[in-house]
Amino acid sequence: MERFDSLIYLGNPLTEWIIALAYIVGSVFVARLVYRIFTKIFKKFTASTESELDDLIVDSIQEPISLAFILLGFYLGYSHLTFTLSGEVIYQIFSVAAVLDITWLAARLLDAAISNLVKRISKGSDGAMINQIAPVLKKVVKAGVWILGMITAMNNVGFQVGPILAGAGIGGLAMAMAAKDFVANIFGGITVFVDKPFTVGDRIKVSGIDGTVLEIGIRSTRIITLEGRTVTIPNHQFTDSVVENVTAEPSRKVKIALGLTYDTPPEKVQLAVNILRDIVGENPDTENDFTVWFSSFGDFSLNVSCTYYIKKTGHWANTPGEINMSILEKFNAEKLDFAFPTQTIITESANP
Repeated sequence: MERFDSLIYLGNPLTEWIIALAYIVGSVFVARLVYRIFTKIFKKFTASTESELDDLIVDSIQEPISLAFILLGFYLGYSHLTFTLSGEVIYQIFSVAAVLDITWLAARLLDAAISNLVKRISKGSDGAMINQIAPVLKKVVKAGVWILGMITAMNNVGFQVGPILAGAGIGGLAMAMAAKDFVANIFGGITVFVDKPFTVGDRIKVSGIDGTVLEIGIRSTRIITLEGRTVTIPNHQFTDSVVENVTAEPSRKVKIALGLTYDTPPEKVQLAVNILRDIVGENPDTENDFTVWFSSFGDFSLNVSCTYYIKKTGHWANTPGEINMSILEKFNAEKLDFAFPTQTIITESANP
């Protein structure tokens, strides 16, 4: 042993170099062993459980913990050596490496937790919106964790982070002012996801635009109007404007005013009322709550009126079209003559 101690390399005996190398090699061996234990034992155990969160946690901590053993081995190995260079610099490097490894571990754990939460939420509801928000949320959380980790690492090596944070705050404020519309749209999208004033496929009215929702994005929402044109609406308008969900109404109210000529006998007027009542009542897309009556003596016609409601499952245009066609066919068959005006009014009001 004295023979090895007499051999000096870079100011350290050969025995100390051998011990330092043993720590380093041993740490690599232990790190690989730990990695295999996670792969062969922990992952198999978590795969047998119903929860998916434990699988994500084990997968997230496997690599950072293995790296921690390697860093520990390098640190212990270096501790047995003495260099003319100030050891404080080397210890600061190890401190930064340790903080970054812990930051990596925290970022992976948070990413796993968010992924599990998003998957659970998307199972119980419409996942289109949350699946678009999730990548942005994970990036923001990761960025926040890494920024905190970098600040801690810089503080450990003696950097003055106060002026840096002040400059970053001023720069961030300037960027926030420049990107305020983008941020407003992001929060608008989150509001739509949380409050759910409408979903994909609903017909809505907002800011004078009337159409069906095609896609709800994180920044904007696409709507196809009644004219068949696709309109992209920034999401902040859904927080700044009144949104009317037409699809959410329980039924659509329809009014019919039929004018018969004055030479129509009373029994024919009653026949017209009965025919109209039968047509509306037999249509599968109308509610049971409807009214048909001889309403008035008009200037040029005997007026028969009807008010009925289209079910939520019925089409707002096809159902009145079918009813009107049946009225035309049966009135012509009974030789009931129309006088003008005759009209059908489809309103946006729901059945109370």
